[in-house]
This record gives sequence, C-alpha cells and structure tokens, in this order.
Amino acid sequence: MNFLKGYTKQEKSWMMYDWANSAESVIIVTILPIFYDTISANSSAAISRWGMGTSLSMLICALMAPVLGALGDFKGMRKKLFMAFMSVGIIACALLAFTPQMDVTSAAGSERTGMLILALYIICSIGHAGANVYYDSFLTDVTTDERMDKVSTMGYGLGYIGGSTIPLLIFLILNLVGIEMTVCLSIAFALTAVWWAVFSIPIFKNVHQVHGITPYKGALRDSLKGLAGTAKEIFANKRMFVFLLAYFFYIDGVNTIIHMSTIYGSSLGIDSTQMMLALLLTQVLGLPFAMLYIKASEKFGTRTMICTGICVYMFICVFGFFISSAWQFWVLAVLVATSQGGIQSLSRSMYGKLIPDKSRSGEFFGFYDIFGKFSAIMGPTLFGLTTAFAQEKIMENMGIDYSAPARVLDAVSAQASPWGVLSVLIIFIIGAVLFFFVFPKKQKENR
Repeated sequence: MNFLKGYTKQEKSWMMYDWANSAESVIIVTILPIFYDTISANSSAAISRWGMGTSLSMLICALMAPVLGALGDFKGMRKKLFMAFMSVGIIACALLAFTPQMDVTSAAGSERTGMLILALYIICSIGHAGANVYYDSFLTDVTTDERMDKVSTMGYGLGYIGGSTIPLLIFLILNLVGIEMTVCLSIAFALTAVWWAVFSIPIFKNVHQVHGITPYKGALRDSLKGLAGTAKEIFANKRMFVFLLAYFFYIDGVNTIIHMSTIYGSSLGIDSTQMMLALLLTQVLGLPFAMLYIKASEKFGTRTMICTGICVYMFICVFGFFISSAWQFWVLAVLVATSQGGIQSLSRSMYGKLIPDKSRSGEFFGFYDIFGKFSAIMGPTLFGLTTAFAQEKIMENMGIDYSAPARVLDAVSAQASPWGVLSVLIIFIIGAVLFFFVFPKKQKENR
C-alpha cells in the first residue's frame, strides 16, 4: 500500500480498524435489511419496524456515550472498554449467521426470525457504536492536529477498499456461482464477524492511550459529576456547540441514507443483486473520493468541503424521490460515494481539533457521539413514519386495507416509500442552515 507511505505505525494501525469494522457497516447495515424485508409479509411495515429498531439502538448508544467517554479517559481503561464493546458486536454478528437457516415458511416462523434478527441487529449496533466512541477518541492519541484531517479521512478510505468491499464481493461471488441464498447469507454474516475480529489486532498491538486522567480514589465519581461541567463547557464554546448542533442534523441525514437505502430499494422492487453491485461500486469509489476530499480540504479548507458534502446529500434526497429503476439506484450509489466518507471523516477531524483539552478527548468524543446517535434516532423514525403515513393515505384513497393482495400492497409500498426519503431533506436543510450561516468562522481558517 504505497499510498500509506508517510504515515506512522500508530496511525496505520488506527486506520486499520476502519478496515476491520467497515465489514459490519456494509454486510449488517445493507444486506441484513434486504433479508429482513424478504421474510416480512408487508414491505411498508418492514421499513417502519427497521427504522424503529435502528432508532432504538441509536437511543441506547446515545444515552451511554457520555458516560462511556468519561470512563475511557482514565489511563488504561480506553482499550479495555473498546475491546469489550467490540466483542459484544462481533458475537451478535456471529449469531446472525444462524438466522438464515431458521424456519420462515410459516407466518409464525417468519415473525420469530424477524424479531430475532432485529434484536441481534440492535445488540450488534450497540457494540459497534460503543467501540467507536473509543476508536474516535484514540485519534487524538495517534496523530497531531495538523495531520488529523488526513489520518481521519484515510481511515475511512481504507474501510472502503477493505471491509466495505471484500466481504461484499465474496458474498456476490458465492451468490453468482449458484450457492443457495440462505447459505450465502450465513457465510457473509460469519465472515463479517471473523473479519472484524482479525483486522482489529493491529489497533490492540500498536495503539496506546497517550492522553488520559490518572486514576485516584473517587476519580470515577468526580468524572461522572464532571460530565455536567463538560456539557456547560461545550455550550459556552460557541464554535463547538454550533458545530455539534449542525452535525446533529446533517449527520442524521447521512446515517439515515446509509441505514435505509437497501430496504428502500427493496420496497421499490429493485433486484437485490443489482442493489448489491451498486453498493459494491459505492465502496470501490469510496477511497479515491476520500483522497480527493483530503486534497480539496488542504486547498479549500475543511469547512468548505463539509459544506460541499451537505449539498451533495441534499441533492441525493431529491433524486432518491424519483428513482424507480435499477440504473437510477446505480446513479444514487455513485452520488453517495462522492461524499459519504468525506463528510464523516472531516466532521470527526474538525471536532477533534476543536477539543480544548486532549486529556479529556474520550469525554468530549462521548458528547460528539451522543449528538451523532441521538440524531440517528430522528432520521430513521421520520423515514418510517412518513412512509407509513403516505401508505395509509394511498390505501385510503384506493379504498383498500391490509387484507388486500400482496401485489397490491407492494405497489402501494412502492408509491409510499419515496416520501420517506424526501422527508430526510428537511433534516439536511436545518443542518445546512446551521453550518453555513450560524457556525462561526475562525479569523484565519487552517487549510
């Protein structure tokens, strides 16, 4: 990997965790919803349940994040807690490998399997998100403010060419050579768990907590009490507070598109293989576009490139409302590839540079995570509720109810779902206004 020349051993080891956990982000977040929708009797109900399940997992993560961050600031604790949450995610992911082999031939069997899938998805999401609180806070341990944009963005780039691409490609190859779909799904979920575990080894070996608080008697009590003080400190810092408020909205839109894209495409009747190939293209293009964001942020500034990413996503919401065929889903996938990694990585590094006390980076990143996770409750819920409301209105106008034939309900779902994706535009608009016009500029922004 010649493009990693110039990075330190610690930086490369930190970036490799994105290579490790990105497998979960693609296989579990994109393929699992399609499987869930397939075994569900009603696509609109599946979208609504999946949105609610995603929101529940994000609510749990959001409530835990500040406390987790504070605990991780004690020297020697960050890596232990990181490993604990990662292990929870990996175990839940491994257990998902058994669900495709369960009985889904009856309505009762499908319901039981669907509930188990949702439960394991929520647990896996909690493990993934909890580990990421500590992974993000390790950023201040492995690099400097001057290199943070570059290291953060390259981490996302490695995730795209590794974890986001290779397990998905293996799944597609197994499917294309004629292996039964349930077997392909079991292999994909099991491979994801193994991939996540194996490629996390470098971060355990080479990344160590540099900044932190030395434990003392009563330190935990003082630290938890200090969360209120940290919150006040954030609210008093206008740049940090407005940034987090804007981030709350625009990253919610990004996460909603990520979590709901495949179940949305499935509700429109787009072939699952076409969707998987389009998503593979998204991951393949992720690295070059992430590197482009690095170069562009050096020239135009981090703020300008985050603004660019928000605008791209606003267009994605409008374009997504009109898609009805596979080729349009491909275009949507390319549009997402242009900015997904860039907007996430530059947001993370911009916040890292705003932290006034690096020894409390875990605590500050805990609040960063709570803004990100609480926002992730809003978007999927809005998507699901808007879709359900639109479906009710369409069915009312047609004079039908849920006893109608499945093909009729599927047609109604295909008409209702686009209103869900369009509703996400509202979230991006609010985030854009806050970031474009309210977030204070530095006198001289670093480029």
